Amino acid sequence: MFFSVGRIDAQPTIRSLLPEPAGWTLTEPPSTYLPGTLFEYIDGAAENYLSYGFRELAVGNYKDMQSGASLTVEIYDMGDETRAFGIYSSERYPESRFLEIGSQGYIEEGALNFIAGSYYVKLLCFDCGEHSEKILTKVAGEVEKKVPFKGMLPPLLQLFPKEGLIVNSERFVLQNVLGYGFFHHGYIATYSVEGQEFELLIIQATSPQEAESMMKRYMDGQRESGQPVDQASPGFHIRDRYSGHLYIAPSGKLILGVMRIKDGMESLGQKYLKLLMEETQKQALN
Repeated sequence: MFFSVGRIDAQPTIRSLLPEPAGWTLTEPPSTYLPGTLFEYIDGAAENYLSYGFRELAVGNYKDMQSGASLTVEIYDMGDETRAFGIYSSERYPESRFLEIGSQGYIEEGALNFIAGSYYVKLLCFDCGEHSEKILTKVAGEVEKKVPFKGMLPPLLQLFPKEGLIVNSERFVLQNVLGYGFFHHGYIATYSVEGQEFELLIIQATSPQEAESMMKRYMDGQRESGQPVDQASPGFHIRDRYSGHLYIAPSGKLILGVMRIKDGMESLGQKYLKLLMEETQKQALN
C-alpha cells in the first residue's frame, strides 16, 4: 500500500516556474545550478541538498523599483515529492507558522518556504517592511499555480500515532539513517509524553527480505560492539550508546522503532512500539 509518488513525465522547465509578479523586475537573467555547481550558490548547505538527490535549482532576483524592495525566488527540483519533503523537513521547525500552500509551507520574518510536487520553493523578501507577508504569499501563490502536480505529504507519516506527537516534527532521511550506511528511507517523528521526549522511527525497505537483512546487520553490529540485545514483546530491546533505550521490530517491508527512551521509562518505549505496529497493521488492512 505504501509508495512514493515520483516526478511525472511532463515536467516543465524549471525556469518556467519562476513567477512574473506585477510591479517587480528581474535584476538579471535567472540563474540555474546543477549538482556540480550548487556549491557556487549555497556553499555550506549544498551537501545537505545533494544528500537528498537534488537535481536543479532556478533562482530569480527581483526589484521593486518604486519601493526599493528586493525579492529572491529559489526553486529546487529534488526529483520526487518524498525527497522534496526530506529537504524541507530538515529546515522547518514544529513551532513555525504553517500555511496551506502546495503540500505544506511556512512563513517567518522575511521568508516563505513550501513544497509542491518534486519542488522545494524558497522566497526571501528584503526591505519589504510591513507588506512582507502579503508580498511573499502572493508571489508564492503564483509559483504554486505553475506547478502541474502539487503532490502530498508522504503516506507513511500517517502511521505515526497521534498521542504525544509533536505536530510537524516529522522528517524524512534518505540515507545513513541513525548514521548507518545500510539504513535508508527513514521517517522520524518526535514525541513528548510524561515529560519524556523521544522519537519514533519507520524505515522503508524495498522488500521484506531487505528489511530482514537490514535488521540482521544492525543487530549483529550491536552485539559485536558489546551492546546487550534482549528479546522484547514485540521485537527487540537494545541499550544503544547513542539512542538510549531502543525498541525495534520488523513489519513486512518496514522496520519500526522507538528510541531515546531514558532509564526508568522503558515501559513507554514498549507501549509506543506496540502502538506503531498496531497502526501499521491497521493501515495495511485498509
